[in-house]
Amino acid sequence: MPVRLLRIAGALVLALASMSAVPAAARVAEPSSVVIDSSEAAPGVVRLAGRFTGAYDVTIVVNGERIERARVSDPDADDAGTWSYDLDTSAMDGEVEIYAKATDAETRYGTWSQPLTLRVDNPPARAPKVSIAEPADGARLTRPTTVWVDVTGADVRSVRVRVNSGPWQSASSAKGRYVTLVKPAKYGDVMASLEAEAVDARGHVSRSATRYVALGAAKKERPAPHRQDRAMWIWEKASYNLVLNPGSRRLLETVLAPDSTIYLGVDTYAGRDMIEDARPELRDLVAWAHRRGMKVHATVAGGTRPPYLGALSRYRDRAVREVERVLDYNLSSAPAERFDGINVDIEPYILPWFNSAKPDVQIQWLDTLRAMIQRRDASGQPLLFGPAVPRWLDTSACCTDIPYAGTTRTMSEHIQDMADYIAIMDYRDQADGSAGIIAQAEGEMAYADRIGKPLSVVVGVETLDIATSGDPSSITFREEGRNAMEVELAKVYQAFSGRPAFAGVALHHYDSYRELPTIWGPSAQWPAPPADSDPPTGVKSPPKAVAFDHATVDLTYGRAYDDTEVDFYEVHRSTEPGFTPGPGTLAGKARGLTHTDAGLLPGTAYTYRIVPVDVAGHRGPASDPVAVTTATTGLRPMVVESMAVTLEGGTARVRLRVVDKETGEPVAATVRGRFTFSAGRYVTVTANADGWATATSEALKQPTGEVGFAGHRLTAPGRYWAGAYDQDRGVTARW
Repeated sequence: MPVRLLRIAGALVLALASMSAVPAAARVAEPSSVVIDSSEAAPGVVRLAGRFTGAYDVTIVVNGERIERARVSDPDADDAGTWSYDLDTSAMDGEVEIYAKATDAETRYGTWSQPLTLRVDNPPARAPKVSIAEPADGARLTRPTTVWVDVTGADVRSVRVRVNSGPWQSASSAKGRYVTLVKPAKYGDVMASLEAEAVDARGHVSRSATRYVALGAAKKERPAPHRQDRAMWIWEKASYNLVLNPGSRRLLETVLAPDSTIYLGVDTYAGRDMIEDARPELRDLVAWAHRRGMKVHATVAGGTRPPYLGALSRYRDRAVREVERVLDYNLSSAPAERFDGINVDIEPYILPWFNSAKPDVQIQWLDTLRAMIQRRDASGQPLLFGPAVPRWLDTSACCTDIPYAGTTRTMSEHIQDMADYIAIMDYRDQADGSAGIIAQAEGEMAYADRIGKPLSVVVGVETLDIATSGDPSSITFREEGRNAMEVELAKVYQAFSGRPAFAGVALHHYDSYRELPTIWGPSAQWPAPPADSDPPTGVKSPPKAVAFDHATVDLTYGRAYDDTEVDFYEVHRSTEPGFTPGPGTLAGKARGLTHTDAGLLPGTAYTYRIVPVDVAGHRGPASDPVAVTTATTGLRPMVVESMAVTLEGGTARVRLRVVDKETGEPVAATVRGRFTFSAGRYVTVTANADGWATATSEALKQPTGEVGFAGHRLTAPGRYWAGAYDQDRGVTARW
């Protein structure tokens, strides 16, 4: 299969620009760089290879569709080395956009290359293109109407059309197009979605964008604002449990009040699409929530991997399609089963050129949001449309003085002009002060009041553990606990309760909120789970294991079910093929249906079994075993031989020793890690000649608490961290 590059100049040297999750000044140091050499190494395979400096964990972003890990070589452990990735293009056709992405060793934020575009000429992988030519968007159909479908492609075998996600009806070829007849009387006076599908002889299936029409005397509806206090983001690991395991809803009721709003993640997960593949179950969940007085907003992103690429014009169709999926679901469902809104989480400011290319990306983002809203309006449905936005869109230099739609405003004002509400990611751990929650939301609140948009500003707060990211611990209540968070939120309510624009507080997110105690330490309390007497089932499909390299195995497995919630999956590992899972074989706990087991030994045969555990602690049956062997390497494994955490002078102190796994000899490694629970400080220290390293946390101000330490990266020349064999990983100090 021929593959040719749009740009070929030997090696393509692509500068990597550092970009944090919030705007930052340009780095003084020379930016990191990556070199990509692309050539056809084998039929259907393009070898991407390059170098990196000042970074680690190189990944490859493939056409906004997936993110793949590159194989990295850094034998000197200086965060500079080479990487490679073999891209299989056998199922690709057309332009393929490639980025190299890594983590900046200093900031721990992402750093990206410029894009490399491959043009793949591969007719066997070429899917048909299908679109609805007539009727037009917004047309009113009062009598039997012909739907005209345009299709291009070789060996097209079938073309079908459906109305409101109902049964597919065949379209026949006529005058170079395909036609079928829609009879409005069959559906009544309703707004309707029209979709077309084409299938070729090789099994490629293509779907059209949706056309929205009014049938009979149907009238469009306009959304009405509603209060969203104590709204909660629920991402796919938990949202699919709520959809597919009805008992999980009992657990949700322990943390979500009856009049709350659910921001439900509806992206595909573990090979399933809840909107398309589990529509009856999704309808049941939404109806269940409505019976309890809850509202449900579908949370969508950009339809890309990573999601923020969906803000760009190149990928806009994918982002718009995410909204159409929700709209089409609603039109196919009874009123009680419909979403009340669409919450949009696209964060293009993570892109490295967001600042430097101002206002280009900003305008593309606004255009994408506007296109999404236009589809909502075309469908005639009364769903609220609300983007999640960072707290600094009205103050940061990247986002002020943006010309758009004939006016020059801040990004937050442009978005507030077009959206029904915004959910501010007002992530701070204190309400007062110039950098506090109240002050950071005041600008958006004042603008909403000024333009007359009641109940249009939701103030979001964070509970996630973010310490290994580049963000400061001051953006989350993870260290302080739930009691401290409620004290600060009481101040927020006092400040904003009389403001017409204030729609309430939102919490990010369900899983991390459930893990958040009242306060860390001996008196910590968590929400009591509902009564649960039965253990979970075993996993629906047995685990699969793939060795990524000498130290890493990737596992996937099927879902287990429970009368309440499968809280997590125990991953058990042994070098004995016939082992029985027990405390000594526990390798990790996974919330979802995948797990990466890292820090293993090279050239070693491992066997894995999966044990589901519900919220009451009941264990289900162990899965069948799966065996895998890691690759070999010339690097020597090192481990943490011992670790202790103590309290000294109002801080926590960690002391650990790094040694060679095989010989026990000390290793003067560089240790990077973070304190846990009541603390969140990230530290970098170097072990001495005896292998000992010591670090101190930030000041501990809580009256009671608990602190541990978690290694993040251990590096030394000629060695790698075999963290699966560390000792004392769970030690903590409490007071």
